[in-house]
This record gives sequence, C-alpha cells and structure tokens, in this order.
Amino acid sequence: MRRRAGLLAALLLLAALCRPAGITAAENLPDPAAGTEAAETDLPASSADSAGQGPEAERSGSSGQESAFGDDQPVFIRTDAPRIPGLVYKESMRLFHADQFSVDYYEGGYKYISVRDTGDFLLIPEGGELPALPADEASPEYTVLVQPLDSIYLAATSAMDFFDCLQELDRVTLSCEEPGEWDSDGANRAMEEGRMVYAGKYSAPDYEKIVSLGCDLALESTMIYHKPEVKEMLEKFGIPVLVEHSSYETDPLGRSEWIRFYGALLNSEEKADELFDEMEEKVRRVLGQTSGVGDLPEEHPPEKRVAFFNINQQGLVTVRKAKDYVPAMIELAGGSYIFPDLGAEEENALSTVNLQMEEFYAGAKDADYLIYNSTIAGAIHSVDELLDKGPVLKDFRAVQEGNVWCTTQSLFQKPTGLADLIVDISRMLSGDRDGEYVYLYHVD
Repeated sequence: MRRRAGLLAALLLLAALCRPAGITAAENLPDPAAGTEAAETDLPASSADSAGQGPEAERSGSSGQESAFGDDQPVFIRTDAPRIPGLVYKESMRLFHADQFSVDYYEGGYKYISVRDTGDFLLIPEGGELPALPADEASPEYTVLVQPLDSIYLAATSAMDFFDCLQELDRVTLSCEEPGEWDSDGANRAMEEGRMVYAGKYSAPDYEKIVSLGCDLALESTMIYHKPEVKEMLEKFGIPVLVEHSSYETDPLGRSEWIRFYGALLNSEEKADELFDEMEEKVRRVLGQTSGVGDLPEEHPPEKRVAFFNINQQGLVTVRKAKDYVPAMIELAGGSYIFPDLGAEEENALSTVNLQMEEFYAGAKDADYLIYNSTIAGAIHSVDELLDKGPVLKDFRAVQEGNVWCTTQSLFQKPTGLADLIVDISRMLSGDRDGEYVYLYHVD
C-alpha cells in the first residue's frame, strides 16, 4: 500500500514540477489519403488500457497546442482511437488518473466517448448530421447522442455534483430524488421552482413523465444492472442510457477526474479542466506538507494508523478493502490504513468487507485514529454514541487518546470533494483539531 501511495505521490509531484511537451495534434495528424497503415506508422505509440480503448496510463503532460476548446489543454494523439466512417480523427483527452472512460475528438465537433464495460457513445454536435455508413459497413456498436443534451434524467446521485460544479444544473430536468433529498442547494432549488421534476427512482422510473418531457439521455449508476428491464424499457422508448462508472475508479483523483467526462458530454471542457486542476493542486500541497488553507507542521508523526469504518444495525463493522480509494486517500494524506491487506486477493467489485466486532477489535484496537463513515449508517456526535454501537471500542487507543473523527453525510454525493477530504485527513494527522475542515469533524 505504501508503494502504491508513493507512486501516486510521485506522479502528482512530477506533474507539479513539469509537463513535458506532448504530441502536437496539428503536426501529427495522419493524411486521410495515406490510409490506415501509414497512419499507424507515422504516429507515436500511446499506452492504451487492456480494452484497447482506454486512456493513456501514465501522466506525461499536455500538448501545449491550441485544441478545439482552448490553449494548452491536455490532449494527445493515440493510434487506437476508434475509426468512425465519415469522420476525421483529431485528438484525444489525456487522462491523468481515471481509467474508466476515454474521450476522442473528431473534426466538426464530433466526440466519441467510451465507458469501460458499459458502452460507447458518438456525440453529434448541434446542427450536425449522423455520419453516413458505407454500403458494406456493419451497423455501428455505439449509441448516438445528439447535442445539446438539455433534458437529462439523472438516476446516478453522485453525478449531480459534477453538474453542480460545472454550473450545468439546468441540463438535468428529471430527478431520481425528491425535492430536498439532494445534497445540492442548486438542485433542491431547481426542484422547488419546477425546473427539475421528480421522475421516479432508478428502479421504478415514471416512463410517461420521462417520455412526455422529451428526455434525451438517462444517466444511470451501475445499480441499473440489478434492474435490466428498466434499461431495456428506456431504450425501447428511444431514450439513450449511459451507465456512469466513476465508482469503479480506485485512484481517488480518478473519481474526481470524471468531471472532465461530464465536461466533454456537456461541451464544458475548459471549465472542467480548470476545476480539476484546482483539485490536483490541493493534493500537491498536501504532498508538500501544506494544506489548501494554511501551513501544516513540517513533519507528520510517522505512519499514523487509521481505521475507516461504520457499524451497521446487525453489529457488523463495515470497512474498506485495501485496494479501495479510501485507503489510497489515507496514504496520500500521510497515514497508514489499518488493514493493508484486507480483500487484496478478492476479484469481486465490492469495495467493502463486513467484519465481526471481534475481528475488527483484533485488527484496529491499536489504530491511532478512527474515522467513522456516516454515509451509510448515519453520523455520530459523541464518543458515547459510538460506544453505544460497540462497547468494546472503549479499549481502542484512538478512543482513549481522543482521536475519534466522523465524516459529514454529504460526502457520498461529492466526488469532486475528495481532494478536500485528503486535505482534511492530512490536517487530522497533524494533530490539528481546530482547523478548517470540510468533510471531517472531531468527535468528543
């Protein structure tokens, strides 16, 4: 785990120090008349993911050239970009942490977005036409989206944060949450004013309302796979379904980098890049022993061990697997996750493990800090409230030394706030109980 965190830290520091010149889109575009073989020979090789469609795995910097959406943007040329009959490839989005999506740009404002294991989408610019297929060309395997996308049914709750940060809430007209349930003042206000209406939960949407309001995209979480008939019915009504995959990112900044996915989807790349740069800068400051809001002591106490958990109604303790993004954040903040090998050999997609209290006691009794995860079972506001859930916790070092903390319940719906949480954990590890915290608070 320390090795993985060290690699993440090294990549961030490297990015902060220098971004070497990348591939110039204008100079390296293949001549369409030269054919596919020449194009593959002339272009420098890029590092693609195992699916052959994903982003470059290693961060190496921006092109430093004017692209379709501004100067000095992080784009590059890749040899395995999808070939779309009738379109000319220009460049691709260079991803620095995320590996669950890719974005490729074509002349005329066309974009090809791939979400790993869930689907491919061709975005047609406003006023554009669907590329004509040659007579001998098989039907495409991508879904067509026609911009502007301004009537979206949002059934992936954490994605609302991206729309909010990009100031694109007006694109979401149909909500899977009822008024007042969003952790977004803007979204709740839009529902109160009737600009966004409740259209049913993901598992039981109001098809009549969704169709009558001209929905042009249903944005779902992977929970939709538990209700495949819902996805099929939406598509039967002619509504494209995009399954959001940010929760599968194991790098915490990979989750946050999905703001660039939504930037591409909504033609807000420049704003998305600016916001993501700000998130990265906060983490760089942590790595340089400085938080985003003030100086920290030069050195944290070495290797402070942290447990991140909650206790469910059955008395089981839910903890994160070692490869999850939460242990990665703890490592980046300068701590050490108390369960460094938990679930390391498991291949299932679950990010958590339920432990008996006895197991948790054996592994976490000597943790220096306890962080109680409020997003599942609710917040705690006193140590006594924690001990009511598990009386044996009174023997834990962190309880005896007064190092019990809790997350705010808004954290689940704030993927763009993970950099702030890293800053919070870094402050916590420094012993600062009175600093400015965003997603953590001390429990007395």
